[in-house]
Amino acid sequence: QKYKEFEKSVRVEEIDGVKLVKNLAVKMEEVFRKKAEATRRLVEAAEEAHHQHEENPDLQASVNTRHIHSVPQYEYFNAVLINEVDEKGNNVELGGEFLLEPNDHFNNLSVNLSLSVVQVPTNMYNKDPDIVNGVYWSEALNKVFVDNFERDPTLIWQYFGKRQGFLQAVPRYIQAATSPKDVVILVDVSGSMKGLRLTIARQTVSSILDTLGDDDFFNIIAYNQEIHYVEPCLNGTLVRADRTNKDHFREHLDKLFAKGIGLLGEALAEAFTILNDFNQTGRGSVCSQAIMLVTDGATEMYDDVFEKYNWPERKVRIFPYLIGRESAFADNLKWMACANKGYFSQISTLADVQENVMRYLHVMSRPKVIDHEHDTVWTEAYVDSALRDKAGPSLMTTVAMPVFSTKNETKNQGILLGVVGTDIPLQELMKLIPKHMLGIHGYAFAITNNGYILTHPDLRPLYQDGQKRRKPNYSSVDLSEVEWEDKDDTLRNAMVNRRTGTFSMEVKKTVDRGRRVLKMHNDYYYTDIKGTPFSVGVALSRGHGKYFFRGNVSVEAGLRDLEQPDVALADEWTYCNTEEQHEHRHLTQIQAIKLFMTGRRQHLKCDRELIQEVLFDAVVTAPLEAYWTGLALNKSENSDKGVEIAFLGTRTGLSRTNLFVPADQLSNQDFLTAEDKEGVFNADHFPLWYKRAAEQVPGTFVYSIPFSTALENKSVVLASTAIQLLDDRKSPIVAAVGIQMKLEFFQRKFWTACRQCTALDGKCSISCDNDDINCYLIDNNGFILVTEEQSQTGLFFGQVEGAVMNKLLQMGSFKRITLYDYQALCKEYAGSSDSARTLSDPFSVVKWLLTELVIFLLEFNLYSWWNIDLSVKAQRSRGKTMMVPCDTEYPAFVSERTIKETTGNIDCEGCVRSFVIQQIPSSNLFMVVVDNKCDCSSAPPVTMDPIEIMYILS
Repeated sequence: QKYKEFEKSVRVEEIDGVKLVKNLAVKMEEVFRKKAEATRRLVEAAEEAHHQHEENPDLQASVNTRHIHSVPQYEYFNAVLINEVDEKGNNVELGGEFLLEPNDHFNNLSVNLSLSVVQVPTNMYNKDPDIVNGVYWSEALNKVFVDNFERDPTLIWQYFGKRQGFLQAVPRYIQAATSPKDVVILVDVSGSMKGLRLTIARQTVSSILDTLGDDDFFNIIAYNQEIHYVEPCLNGTLVRADRTNKDHFREHLDKLFAKGIGLLGEALAEAFTILNDFNQTGRGSVCSQAIMLVTDGATEMYDDVFEKYNWPERKVRIFPYLIGRESAFADNLKWMACANKGYFSQISTLADVQENVMRYLHVMSRPKVIDHEHDTVWTEAYVDSALRDKAGPSLMTTVAMPVFSTKNETKNQGILLGVVGTDIPLQELMKLIPKHMLGIHGYAFAITNNGYILTHPDLRPLYQDGQKRRKPNYSSVDLSEVEWEDKDDTLRNAMVNRRTGTFSMEVKKTVDRGRRVLKMHNDYYYTDIKGTPFSVGVALSRGHGKYFFRGNVSVEAGLRDLEQPDVALADEWTYCNTEEQHEHRHLTQIQAIKLFMTGRRQHLKCDRELIQEVLFDAVVTAPLEAYWTGLALNKSENSDKGVEIAFLGTRTGLSRTNLFVPADQLSNQDFLTAEDKEGVFNADHFPLWYKRAAEQVPGTFVYSIPFSTALENKSVVLASTAIQLLDDRKSPIVAAVGIQMKLEFFQRKFWTACRQCTALDGKCSISCDNDDINCYLIDNNGFILVTEEQSQTGLFFGQVEGAVMNKLLQMGSFKRITLYDYQALCKEYAGSSDSARTLSDPFSVVKWLLTELVIFLLEFNLYSWWNIDLSVKAQRSRGKTMMVPCDTEYPAFVSERTIKETTGNIDCEGCVRSFVIQQIPSSNLFMVVVDNKCDCSSAPPVTMDPIEIMYILS
């Protein structure tokens, strides 16, 4: 009613998607630019510090002293030794007292904001003069680390990684040190490679694969007297070096065996041909190509092959790896390397592999070093396990740059000193998204130049297995795997090619962890983010999702109602930027809004338009507090505390909550907390109860049961409805309201209504108490809310009544919608499979109208509350099994809105069972009554189990 009072004074506006995505791109560009500038300052400081430093081979590492017997000493903090003490209670060497304090900016991780620590690989001596000299001159970076953080308080980790192996955090070393490259790996599998040599060769190839990233392309050829592509289906071409492809090739490496003689000339010719042909396609690297040769020797120099394919330009570098201790043919391999701008390495043992493989990177980085090309490298999204937030480990991207020697005597040698970088939490980008402008189903997303998702609401990098774990391929999920309805990859290809444009398609968006589906039409708007390899897109759903309304109230009235105890703002939305300056960090969003709107903090950056709408929503929803309080005081309305919570959410992320029972007595204590991720306003989505209510016919209530992963949380029912400003499809959904009630309370009301009859004598000709029938209350996706068999509550109706569900699908009362999950994890079964129960018994009754059931549901409407939806967490786990990435196909089911009432008969081996289904008015619920006189147990259940998609390589 309050919204209706303001109806004539508000303006409804259509959202300009192109303008929206361009503004978002500019904001993201600014964030990335600041991080790149911080990294550039580290580069300049590191190069200057090294330039001024004179290498001192006598410099030694110590903790408490500076000079001992005239030998210069230098102390540093070793990351693995800090605050360690010996048995006498004294600090161990290189592990002095290092002050660490919890910091909310680092999610309460204990950190030191003025000093850095040094991590030295375990296979290196931490007092090695090279290490100590590097730590000594790079100490100059401490001042820059601190200065960067003061300039930009949103910074997280900053680091410098030196090529000799020490590190001030974790670097994205390889990507920053080299350009994208095309690589062909040749592996000698002649008879002389048997035994240990072939084992070392396999490990060498595997280590080379470790150095390749998503911007690189490769193939592996094994040769003896013939040429064998390790993956026969991919002969004559190169493939992207993403994790999936590298793992696939590693599996084939184990199948290599040694026999015959080695004809290297033909293998080299094949490798040069592949690289040239691939380069002609315009894919892969423009200028950086290499052949890695893994062999135990070469009987000749093959200068005729090089003259034909590689001279005089020498575009392809040759990197021979001589396997074994013998060096009879080493001269030929060294000549090949030198004549083709490569590098020769000899690998005698498995322990030598990694160090020798890494050397080629420094050679390939020389052109960048000599030309002083400080290329800025941006990584794909990855999980930072150390920096955990409420939802688990944080997703990051890193900006990194190479550091070169600028000393005159080494300038032309191309010496790469290391890499500096800083990490950017993707949550920082999420805060830039104007969620209130995207509507209930709208969202923003960003991808890399390879099409991999940087941020998208459907990206699922973690899975639950006791604790949250990273999925194996989480960092290389392609946009086409979440926007899978775009069969031609039109959207993906346009964004990869950094275009600006629009795209439109019908989509099926899943909610409730994939158990329910919403069908809608999305319009996509996309553009590139300048100065980065990323592109950003925005999706708006047609209808109410394309419109926004603006209201206006006085600041005084808005602030008064905003500060009420029942009001909260979306935790992950940014109304005011309190991160940018240290003095604002302690402020809540409501405190910041008050300071900003009253002009007491001039330097506080806030979204004035959003705040104006928040104040409007606060004023309009204020009467609810008094109304709910009145209901709480009226004992007769809720005498048995069946209704536990009433709540409201608006399009601006404002929510109001009223508890009718003490918080510790709530049946579902996760609801409306950060634990219930789908049930609250997040950076990338509206609450589930809001989204589902918005897609129902105006005035319709959505009822559901929240599920947990173990199906134990079936103790409450949620009911919600959306509030529309105008009676028009284009009218924005301004809010959604709802209640949480005890399941037992809801079921009791249902059974009471079912037992009442409208007959004049008050006697029921048939009721749910009758042993010959089974009664169910199911929702519009086929999940059971009420049944006589308690254990069936929350199950999919088709699991319990397979024959009836099949008939409903045949009759068109329900529709099966096929969905795909390209981020699934499948169990590697050790024998047993999940056999679904075959419960069935539908019904053989006459048509039955439940007038009283409508009255029962209207009782809840009298509360004038509305509610939330559910968080379906089904699927029981069956002990410890290995989870592997897979693609799956699975069904979801949706009721047909136009069918209000249906009856049907099923032939069960000569016995006819009848059933009736009737929609409950003004709800998403259906009453189903099934005759159980016939045994239909032979009918298979209808399940929602996913089926793994098996691909046939041809």
